Amino acid sequence: MASEGRTFQTITAAAGNWGRDTLLCARFLTRVPLPGKDRRKLSAAARAFPIAGALVGAAAGAALLGANWAGLHPMASALAALAVSALVTGALHEDGLADTADGFGGGGTRAQKLKIMRDSRIGAFGVLALVFGVGIRASILAGLLGPWTAAAALVAAGALSRGLLPAVMYLLPAARADGLAKKAGKPDREGAVVAALLGAIIALLLLGQVAGLWAIAGGGAAVAAMAWLAKRQIGGHTGDVLGAAQQVAEAAVLAAAAAAG
Repeated sequence: MASEGRTFQTITAAAGNWGRDTLLCARFLTRVPLPGKDRRKLSAAARAFPIAGALVGAAAGAALLGANWAGLHPMASALAALAVSALVTGALHEDGLADTADGFGGGGTRAQKLKIMRDSRIGAFGVLALVFGVGIRASILAGLLGPWTAAAALVAAGALSRGLLPAVMYLLPAARADGLAKKAGKPDREGAVVAALLGAIIALLLLGQVAGLWAIAGGGAAVAAMAWLAKRQIGGHTGDVLGAAQQVAEAAVLAAAAAAG
């Protein structure tokens, strides 16, 4: 009996730790008002990134199913899903994509690129990145076989694309001495690995073995390419780079799911 009691306490404590980590990630990755406060750095809860991402994907998937139930065209349903995703996150990742595109495309030196990325105004490169980013994802979602498949792909993409971000935070230094990336901190290797594995498992469960493996490969390649580009352009990562990495990874996961289906 004593052994069973200790086991129950261990499971309860582990569940509580995961719950706190998920809340911390959700507070950062979404604009949903959540109770409580947590003064830890974001990196301390990095393993829960894919859970928070799956919740964002679930909200988008629910919007897609609702729009389809209302009789909207598949493209309109896809756009409604992406709009809800942006609303839930406060367009956090879309803003990062636009700022990164402006900085990398418009700056001549590292200092200029970082200055442009910090500017709240959006330029031509940022506009084009947003247009193509939304357009590509919406087109893929509209072409998937059935709304339930599209909804599952959104949850998988939300989880896997965010589950890969701690690896970027671990492998690349912060490009600035201040800013979001510096404040978030650097996750440990275990946290980065667990996040990536959890995101991959969610993708496999929702997409199936073949599509899931393609999604893992596509999302991993997209994030690796963004990390390589950021290292060359500014010497490390910023919050904007992480947002851009999430966006390209999400598009890659959706594309892989469509190709495998």
